[in-house]
Amino acid sequence: MKSNLEPSTQEVLAGLVERVTFHNAENGFCVLRAKARGHRDLVTVIGHAAIISAGEWITAAGEWINDRAHGQQFKARFLKTSAPSTIDGIEKYLGSGMIRGIGPVYAKKMVKAFGEKVFDVIEAEPDRLREVTGIGAVRAKRITDAWAEQKIVREIMVFLHSNGVGTARAVRIFKTYGADAVQVMSENPYRLARDIRGIGFKTADAIAMKLGIEKTAMIRLRAGISYALTEAMDEGHCGLPTDQLIPLAEGLLEAPKELILTSLELEQSDGAVIADSVGDTACTFLAGLYRAEQAIADRLIRIANGKLPWAWIDEEKAIPWVERRSDLQLADSQRTAIRLALKAKALVITGGPGVGKTTIVKSILKILAAKGVGLLLCAPTGRAAKRMTEATGVEAKTIHRLLEVDPKSGGFKRNADNPLDCELLVVDEASMVDVMLMQALMKATPDTAALLIVGDIDQLPSVGLEPDSRHPGALPDEPWRRRRAFAQHRTAGRPEPRWRAQCRALRLDLCAGRQGHADRE
Repeated sequence: MKSNLEPSTQEVLAGLVERVTFHNAENGFCVLRAKARGHRDLVTVIGHAAIISAGEWITAAGEWINDRAHGQQFKARFLKTSAPSTIDGIEKYLGSGMIRGIGPVYAKKMVKAFGEKVFDVIEAEPDRLREVTGIGAVRAKRITDAWAEQKIVREIMVFLHSNGVGTARAVRIFKTYGADAVQVMSENPYRLARDIRGIGFKTADAIAMKLGIEKTAMIRLRAGISYALTEAMDEGHCGLPTDQLIPLAEGLLEAPKELILTSLELEQSDGAVIADSVGDTACTFLAGLYRAEQAIADRLIRIANGKLPWAWIDEEKAIPWVERRSDLQLADSQRTAIRLALKAKALVITGGPGVGKTTIVKSILKILAAKGVGLLLCAPTGRAAKRMTEATGVEAKTIHRLLEVDPKSGGFKRNADNPLDCELLVVDEASMVDVMLMQALMKATPDTAALLIVGDIDQLPSVGLEPDSRHPGALPDEPWRRRRAFAQHRTAGRPEPRWRAQCRALRLDLCAGRQGHADRE
């Protein structure tokens, strides 16, 4: 649904909810029809609320938008709800089903018995509920429990709003922490950045300032270490040299170096960040990304050291055969690549535009398909997958589609326990695959499958963090810009990992026409 915002200033809308057209209990998004002050007809209000019911009074701050499909709507940035105070509103609210144990019939009876004081009776004199015909001890308890639960929700939302949290984020906070939301935020608001997707350090820091937390508080500085590394992550880094991280954190957090060092030590002791070295350079890494790189490297080594899933192929016959079938003459570097692919469990092919990568992949696929090898092709984007399908004649999927996204868990259905069904997996446009996605793909790749990774050293970088197959095992000239990936796996206190030599043996650079990064050094 696309909406066009009309030029307008922030407005405040107040009124009674006549109908809840839609409410998503997971994220709080709601569509309401409300009888608002100053409006003759009912208006449509869209926003977020942890709980909402007909009959409630709302105060919303936002702007009017004109939706192409649904017409004029009020888009609320802040949406505050309160229990109704009029007889009509009270009856609507009680009869909406929001209070367990009360429907329209009991709502009418309760309003008739207690009038505008019905909520006071529920809260302060719950025993009096039994004066209403049909309400016994069990139903009365359900009513008082439900009312108490909603009161807690309202108090939490009021607390969050009073500390500058927008309604949509307030709903996410409540859904994450429940009744403990106020306590969590009061003790350590920086947990929000760690626990809730979409809430970063800056938002948590703004809340902390409103709560009176000092800039030099250790909970702030410790959270700031991860924030500094996250800022570097946005530029493609999984970690930074520690002597670069410290001044970066000093500037971002406006705190002295001594306190930054102390907070860094505490974060390392808790495992939130990991200290390691690349060559002689001491570095600090976000724990999740560090472990993801390790997992990618371990999987790559395991796959590369396995047995070929297809029988021996006579390359001296296969290459002329594919040339005849394709009606083309392959270059020497292309023949070399095909020979390697037919006998290598894992191979990385790199080269710029026009050097023949697609022709190589197409030839490899034709030969292996003729031998009955099970093939799977994937690329990081839909456009790249479509191009790959058109170029090779074999269906290619996006990596997300190949791994089968699980909307319930937010992960993938394909994993180590449910691996992909293939004998050769081809990954195109590899430079555009970020670290976390590559980790998921490597986990889902069976040990028995062969792996062919294709990329361009000058291709667009990944949206996130790329596993850099372009310089396996090397420390490039720009060591901290998009160079932290499976080919840059580190193991603290150990000699150079054997996977680096393995990676060198896996790589074929078509531009240089030579195999292996070792040849290039």
